[in-house]
Order: sequence, then C-alpha cells, then structure tokens
Amino acid sequence: MENISIRIQILSIAVAIIFMLIIFRLIAKGKLREEYSIVWILCTAVLLLFSIWRNGLDVMADLLGIVYAPSLIFLAALFAIVIFLVHLSVVNSKQHKQIKDLAQEMALLKEKLESKKDGSTSAP
Repeated sequence: MENISIRIQILSIAVAIIFMLIIFRLIAKGKLREEYSIVWILCTAVLLLFSIWRNGLDVMADLLGIVYAPSLIFLAALFAIVIFLVHLSVVNSKQHKQIKDLAQEMALLKEKLESKKDGSTSAP
C-alpha cells in the first residue's frame, strides 16, 4: 500500500512540474498573457506543495475546521473559479467600452472623410 502511495505522489509531482513547464512555455511564446499566467502558476504551485507535503491537505482542513479534507479542494477550486470569472467579467466590460468608443470614433472619422470628399467634389 505504501508503494502505491509513493508512486501516486511521484506521479503528481511530475504532472505538476510538467504543467508548470507548459505554462512557462506558453508565456515565452506569447500565447498566454502574464496576468493570466500568475493564476496558473499559483494553482500549480499549490498542487506541487500538496504533492510534496502529503499530510498538508489534512492539516489545512483541520486549521479551517473542515471535517472531510478533500472537500477543501472543491472549496478552493470553487473560490478560484469565482475570482477568475469576476476578473474575466471586468476585462470583458472594459473591452466592450473600448470597442464602443472605437466604433464611435471611426464613425466620426468616416463622416469627416465623406464631408471632405463631398466638399472637394462640389468646389469649382
């Protein structure tokens, strides 16, 4: 039984390290923005911490008064998802406003350009 537990621990450490390397590669290639990479790096660091510190989840659950330690994982994941969704909503709202402002500016510039064309063709 202990042999299986050590294999699972080694596998989880390896997966966390590989995932961290994938995140760093995506950042280096410019496919993942730095502001989003921080979230993924923190999540991977937490996974790596609990992969190395086998009793860590039980200790944290006891500190927080949670009876069933694996439910702490779901609570943390739910909290992270809510925070990330709020962040994405803020970014979406900001981009929506920028798109609206750009569309209005473009309409004004188009109107000015058309009025200049009309003014230059009607002049003798």
